[in-house]
Amino acid sequence: MNELDSEIIAGILTKRGLSETTDETLADLLIFNTCSIRDLAERKVMGKLGKLGRQKKRDRIIGVTGCMANAKKEAIFQKLPHVDFILGTNNIHDLNCLLDEVILTGAQSIRTDEEFTQELDYIAAKRQDKSKAYVSIIRGCDKYCTYCVVPYTRGPEVSRTPQSILEECRELVAQGYKEISLLGQNVNSYGKDKPEWKYLFHDLLYEIDKIEGLNRVRFLTSHPVDISRELMGAIRDLPSLCEQVHFPLQAGSNRILKKMHRLYTKEEYFEKVALLKELVPDVALGTDIIVGFPTETDEEFEETYEAMRQVRYATSFLYTYSPRKGTPAMRWVDDIPESIKAERHQRLLDLHREISSELMAEKLGQEVEVLVEKRSKDGNYLRGLTRCWRHVLFEGADSCIGSIQTVKLTGYSHQTWMGQMGKASIETL
Repeated sequence: MNELDSEIIAGILTKRGLSETTDETLADLLIFNTCSIRDLAERKVMGKLGKLGRQKKRDRIIGVTGCMANAKKEAIFQKLPHVDFILGTNNIHDLNCLLDEVILTGAQSIRTDEEFTQELDYIAAKRQDKSKAYVSIIRGCDKYCTYCVVPYTRGPEVSRTPQSILEECRELVAQGYKEISLLGQNVNSYGKDKPEWKYLFHDLLYEIDKIEGLNRVRFLTSHPVDISRELMGAIRDLPSLCEQVHFPLQAGSNRILKKMHRLYTKEEYFEKVALLKELVPDVALGTDIIVGFPTETDEEFEETYEAMRQVRYATSFLYTYSPRKGTPAMRWVDDIPESIKAERHQRLLDLHREISSELMAEKLGQEVEVLVEKRSKDGNYLRGLTRCWRHVLFEGADSCIGSIQTVKLTGYSHQTWMGQMGKASIETL
């Protein structure tokens, strides 16, 4: 979501007549588009901003956007008086007006609305990738997990109209994009804030699938509560929809899940996973897991470990708990020692690597569809992405970049497959 917001901001500034530079010493305007989901991300931004304040160049404009802007608001000005403006996640449309104020008055300016009310110019986004594009379909979150700042930094859920989404998708396909990722803090909630539409996420997917020339559709992220049988059926039935679902568990203990306010039990979660695997046998599942949540016992961690072993996720994003100011979890003592968090985290990492290796070995010898993105860093191979969100390296010509090719999987290293371009693909070059 932040990547897309950055592309939209870049598009606004380009229309204003500004040009981008990769050399920050030459920049007249520096914007930090921030994330607050982890404490480390905030500390990195504060450190970098502090360093800029100690430098001699004072005639440039410095702004802070993103979740940190909403979370900290005026506190940023208090700690970093050289920052010129603060722009919240729901105020990107105000960027030009805010810049005008700063330039004309020289005073600090701030916009941090609690709700998203003004639609953005997504078509004008300055996209970095030429074959894959992000499309926002819903902003905000209504789930209020006790550890998460997102509902407070991005506000309540607001679905974008189906017409505007479909229009943007058609425009992207006309520009040559092969893959679209639908974005939201919880895409599965799409349309639930607009009951009068009688139009939910699976309805949108069926319409997007009809767009001629669109090869792939992905979506992230999901909340298990809102993953419906209808959505699973869409993954099974729609040719464009990739067989990959981010299905975040967060914890394997019912007591911890309740303390996190996740709104499901592990039994209900397992039932949905089983149904999805039944309907879509080749589905690749991803997860988020937090270890060391306040009061988590050794036995409860073992439940999480066993759940991960049972589901066998293809991708896993594993975190140690860190308190976030403004969340309900802050009222609980962070009572799990960092050494124990680190040990539990490492055990899950080791398990994930073991499972991932097994899953990748099972695919060897098969041919898969690969969207070719670019050359590898050493320039010796092409690098592409499978439908199940794995990278593949293989030999081929530059003319393949931006196309979809068939690749036979011959080996793997860590999270990346090695492959050989299929005969059918070679004949089409």
